Amino acid sequence: MILQALYEYYQRKSQDPESGIAPPGLEVKELKFIIEIDEEGSFKNLLDVREKDDKGKLRGRKYLLPLSKGRSGKNAWQIANLLWDHYGYVLGHPKEETEEYIEMAKKQNSVFIALLKSLPSDLIKDSGIQAVLSFYDKRESEKVFSHPSWTDCAGIPGCNMSFKLLDDVLIIPERSRIKEFCSNETVPTEEEHKEGYCLITGEKGIIKQLHAQTPIRGSKSNAKIVAFQKKSGFDSYGKEQALNAPIISSSEFAYTTALKTLLNSKHNLTFIADATVLFWTQRKKDTSIKENEYEAAFLNMLSDPPKDNPDVGVAAAKMLFESVYTGKISTHSEDQYFALALSPNAARISVRFWKRGSLKDLAGRFLEHFEDFSIIHSDKDYETLTLNQILRATAFEYKSENIHPNLAASVMSSILNGLPYPSTLMQQTMRRIRAERNVNRTRAAILKAYLSRLARSNTRKGIKEVPMALDRGNRDIAYLLGRLFAVLEKIQEEANPGTNTTIRDRFYGAMSSTPATVFPMLMRLKNHHLSKLENQGRKINFEREIGEIVEGMRVEEMPSNLSLEKQGYFAIGYYHQRQSFFTKKEVNANSDSTESIKNKE
Repeated sequence: MILQALYEYYQRKSQDPESGIAPPGLEVKELKFIIEIDEEGSFKNLLDVREKDDKGKLRGRKYLLPLSKGRSGKNAWQIANLLWDHYGYVLGHPKEETEEYIEMAKKQNSVFIALLKSLPSDLIKDSGIQAVLSFYDKRESEKVFSHPSWTDCAGIPGCNMSFKLLDDVLIIPERSRIKEFCSNETVPTEEEHKEGYCLITGEKGIIKQLHAQTPIRGSKSNAKIVAFQKKSGFDSYGKEQALNAPIISSSEFAYTTALKTLLNSKHNLTFIADATVLFWTQRKKDTSIKENEYEAAFLNMLSDPPKDNPDVGVAAAKMLFESVYTGKISTHSEDQYFALALSPNAARISVRFWKRGSLKDLAGRFLEHFEDFSIIHSDKDYETLTLNQILRATAFEYKSENIHPNLAASVMSSILNGLPYPSTLMQQTMRRIRAERNVNRTRAAILKAYLSRLARSNTRKGIKEVPMALDRGNRDIAYLLGRLFAVLEKIQEEANPGTNTTIRDRFYGAMSSTPATVFPMLMRLKNHHLSKLENQGRKINFEREIGEIVEGMRVEEMPSNLSLEKQGYFAIGYYHQRQSFFTKKEVNANSDSTESIKNKE
């Protein structure tokens, strides 16, 4: 299914001349430096073609180059790319100044030159290739090392580079004759001579035994999405490597090129923890929808928001999905979306999740997700949370590298399939709350969403959906205890202005898990704090609030311990009650105080 979707993506994009997808025999790659030579092969300049991206990071410039060849193992040095490669092949420069690496770089360079000399005679006559061959014959490569830009080039591990003739606009690999040669060069290697029926298209052809490398962030440079080891249990009936899953050469090029294109696209790619997430659509032409608008909406729901306007991306995405679901923007039954998450795994690539469905279903799933995560919050908080913000709230120090493995994919799968959120999301959130004693908006929203979906799934008795804000009619003992704890903390804060330590710092863990052990002590401590309040109206209001909460507890005994789900209700009750203090309220007319209660944490 995944390979077929990638193959179809390539076929659609290849029919659009403005898509920028590579034709057969070519691929889009980044080069960081270009060696400029004249037609006699004399070295003229070392051009730094790196450019700053949106985040200010230097990236190589993208060129349409001859297709790279897969290489791995101890004999990888025997395979070079045509007219471009890293500085080991192009200049014989070792990555480390050791005898072993120096000798390896010499062998790589000799293979690179030999490949140029092995080209057909009519192609060798091209002035660009003649100039490159003269460059090596005249040993002009040694002059490159004296150029001021060489230090920057040598400091980049595996820096890719190529050649350009002086005063030419295109680099030499982009010349029309060379591109035409690469597009028509379909001669299989010695190992690739077996025929079979393709799993993707059903066509008969030569099976591609070694698929192209498709590395992702965090993976090895030779990582592939389709790979088999020799003699490792995958061999069957004498078929080795990819012969077990036959894909003909043309299909292999199509799906790998599509994957590389998506990995290089700013419209289709984002990162969540260790996962690389790709999203693309297949839809009919619709003038009411801008190009890549669905892709932007999807990625906005996952990625970090811009610092200058953190709500703009998610708000636009939410509006788009609402318009689709309400019919303001029409969708066709053929309009599809594709979501793929990949993670590095040794020399291979793991599929974290894969989902294909209709755009209207996608809009409905996200609206349901928005609703589940809706909870009362201050004006300073984000209006809607992205997936990255949600996941980081479960991690130590809010760092992405500390997010639990597989959690991002599990949560994303729950959203796209409308299933309960994974229990790991709840567990990790509760672990951080107990460790930090901090129930913030994001963590409260996680607990609300988890418990609400669990309640709707009918898989756990006694679990109820949670409202957005304070629910005074909720008589769940854990929810009431959370509310009570928030009131007791508020009394302490007002009785001791400026205090650095509250009962939350000392007793949150015990009260949320084994309330019977600390409840009597906290109630006695409350009396001490109330006696220090000078404002009689505030004292009456607090006593009235406590009385309303405690009255609801009389229907059952004080629990000796609370389950993990009940601890979630406790945290939400605590958060709801705290937020109620932030909101301006009208005090009862019979009270001798009409004070507004505001507390900015």
